Amino acid sequence: MKNLLNYQTSEYDCGPVTLLNGIRYLFDREEIYPDMVKFIMLYCMDSYNEAGEICKRGTSPAAMNYIASWLNHFSEVKKFPLHCDFITGDDVVLEPGSRITCALEKGGVVLLRLFLEVPHYVLLTDIAKDRVLLFDPYFEEEDDPEFDEEYQTDEIQFLYDCPKKANRSVTMERLNRTTKGYYEMGCYPCREALIMYRT
Repeated sequence: MKNLLNYQTSEYDCGPVTLLNGIRYLFDREEIYPDMVKFIMLYCMDSYNEAGEICKRGTSPAAMNYIASWLNHFSEVKKFPLHCDFITGDDVVLEPGSRITCALEKGGVVLLRLFLEVPHYVLLTDIAKDRVLLFDPYFEEEDDPEFDEEYQTDEIQFLYDCPKKANRSVTMERLNRTTKGYYEMGCYPCREALIMYRT
């Protein structure tokens, strides 16, 4: 049975929640090993904030690279049908023939680092023409009085009818921008993505 995708519990756990959402999307609940869940939560949220508080700067690129390697080794040992590729920089683009686009077209998912005021992880699950379907683990309600004005654009659409797949539809053009507005990837040196395939 496929699980619903999850929302983060705190301001800082978008990384591990999105990793687990990738596994939830690719596998049935009965197939998922509990030790995968345990170690994803253990290895993520490794960054310190300016006050020296652990976890309060989320998950670092180094931790994402490490967890990709750990999941590949785990999958090899346990014969679990998952493969991960961690990519950075110029490889992290959404265009025809790119690694991310090819992964989505082949049924994979992509954990993508972009901006939502601060660096933030979301899960890309599909492409529909010039738009990408994604699941953002940061819960927002359009009728909330504190709802950010930056969402008020046709480039970002809220979805409510596919909770096992996506809650946003965002244009590729917006995602590809080198600036740091909502759902923009920013400059190439700060880009990272973790591609996950069911093998």
